[in-house]
Amino acid sequence: MDGIILINKEANMTSRDVVDAIVKKFKTDKVGHTGTLDPFATGLMIITIGKGTKTGPFLEALEKTYVATIKLGTKTATGDLTGEVIETKAVGPITERQAWEVLKTFVGESTQIPPMYSALKVDGVPLYKMAREGKEIERKPRQIRIVSIKLKAFAKDEITIEVRCSKGTYIRTLGEDIAAKLGTVGHLTMLERTAVGNYSLNDAHALKFVSEKDLISVRRALDFMEKVVVKGDDVKRIKDGKPFAFLQGTRLLVLDDRDEVLAVYEIDENGVYRSLRGLF
Repeated sequence: MDGIILINKEANMTSRDVVDAIVKKFKTDKVGHTGTLDPFATGLMIITIGKGTKTGPFLEALEKTYVATIKLGTKTATGDLTGEVIETKAVGPITERQAWEVLKTFVGESTQIPPMYSALKVDGVPLYKMAREGKEIERKPRQIRIVSIKLKAFAKDEITIEVRCSKGTYIRTLGEDIAAKLGTVGHLTMLERTAVGNYSLNDAHALKFVSEKDLISVRRALDFMEKVVVKGDDVKRIKDGKPFAFLQGTRLLVLDDRDEVLAVYEIDENGVYRSLRGLF
């Protein structure tokens, strides 16, 4: 089995649990995923299998879409409903228009400090393990981009938003930042990933029902990329990872004349295309 499978993750499962279930179901140990979901979160996970694991970095870089509900007035240690309450603050009168105005300020490029309760590793140790030991360490701000943010539901002390964002954006942190701009504190009570690039949750499968027929080939998995076709002796050159001179694009999915995937190439600062990863 070589390719990807779209899974609709249930709540109370770790991303590792999903991978382990796929390993057991399809009796293969070459399985990965393209973006961790918190245990309380649900929604789309892209599982990579066999040669499909080579597509991981390119799929993980795609923009992601989430729906999240923010409970205003209480802050938790984890930024979500699984953590203990560490702060409470009154929620002042907020109109729907004011909420929209606050949300708009988050669109665009910004920096975000990863939460302590995250899978991000420092010196090889996940931050959440340090947090469980009561440790708090300095984290470097990360560049993120909010492509769009919409208000889907509004109540006095709870708002539901839809966010399209870059890789590496922590929606729990975003929820806390939104609450702060609304003059209070908050935490997430619901988080669902609804899309990764053009892949939709609507096309995902429940873990217990997924089968081999749901496998998406490596070729189809990377169909969103700009493509170029090579023939004859150039096929061997590509397979050997040799530099190449293409006439288009900056990052290319290279195919042979039978529409088989060979590699991903990217142009460097000198205008030479170099192999990022072989896919054959």
